[in-house]
Amino acid sequence: MRTRTKGIQLEGTERIIDKQYRGERIFQRLGNVSQDAAEAWLRERQAQLDIGRQQQLRAGSDRLWADGAAKYLTECQQRKVRTLDLIGYHVRILLPYIGSMAMRDVCNEAMESFKDERVEDGAKNATVNRSLEVVRTVMNRAARVWRENGKPWLSTAPLIEMLDETQQRRPPYPLSWEEQAKLVPALASHLQRPVLFALNTGARDNNVCGLRWSWEVKVKELKRSVFVIPAAEFKGQRDHVLILNDAAWSIVEACRGQHSDFVFVYAAPGHEPGRIGTINNTGWQNARAAVGLAKVRVHDLRHTYGQRLRDAGVSEEDRALLLGHAIEGMPQHYATATVARLVDAANKVAFTVDRTTLLRVVNG
Repeated sequence: MRTRTKGIQLEGTERIIDKQYRGERIFQRLGNVSQDAAEAWLRERQAQLDIGRQQQLRAGSDRLWADGAAKYLTECQQRKVRTLDLIGYHVRILLPYIGSMAMRDVCNEAMESFKDERVEDGAKNATVNRSLEVVRTVMNRAARVWRENGKPWLSTAPLIEMLDETQQRRPPYPLSWEEQAKLVPALASHLQRPVLFALNTGARDNNVCGLRWSWEVKVKELKRSVFVIPAAEFKGQRDHVLILNDAAWSIVEACRGQHSDFVFVYAAPGHEPGRIGTINNTGWQNARAAVGLAKVRVHDLRHTYGQRLRDAGVSEEDRALLLGHAIEGMPQHYATATVARLVDAANKVAFTVDRTTLLRVVNG
């Protein structure tokens, strides 16, 4: 006999739970218990199923974007998609930016550095959008198609905005020294060092956060080191010798001993230190908004370094070497004398007259 609650039946003096809840059957013989006790048991069981479902959803969202991209490429190969090689190319250039990010963290703002750097390198907005479409597809399939224990990887796919194909370039925003002095103290302590390192080397977000001690090469004559970023990790797909000025070198020295692999790390409460995924996290976004610099992007740290090199009178060739721009005949490894010259050039940024604000006024 059915009781006042759907799914609870009474057979003689015994109460039985037999109910479909969100696609799962709940069945239990409770014996001689009251109606209130049976309803309490059912509510608790439903709550347990809800918690389990949330955990399964999180398990899917914890997967790396690289896992989703690999799954998508496998599906394209199985379907013999004609553009498989092109899709693979877009995946390869996306991996340094979001490959190591959990699916739940991939969002529109996480794509800012990728968009900025592709446009800076001369890629048309339409070309960049083709890569963003791959990101969209992977995220949509994670939310709508792929399942883990019958549950989707993601509860919903994030909005990934396309670039305006009629507007080819977003103007850079180099920081003035005054703006830098406001922004850096507003950052969480574990972000201050990587931000200052980027401002003093021009290194890109993924190379700063992914900087490894194994890339360090000591230059004994100069009593310091350089970092050789391998081609597989550098956007230009070639080795890049990262030159450290005095400020960047002092930051590296301060980081020694914190982690066996990565230079810049963060330790969440109760966890071991690990790599910082990106500078462009919630802490960065909140800090820049708090000091009135919401328009400043992580890639503008690189623009700031480049402008200060120009202001200091550093030659175009040396700027290209310091920033890692591809030029014909560029050496992959430098002699000690070349490193010394570039260190001196990089140190000149500390003595530049702050003309950023004036230039903005003049140039509109």
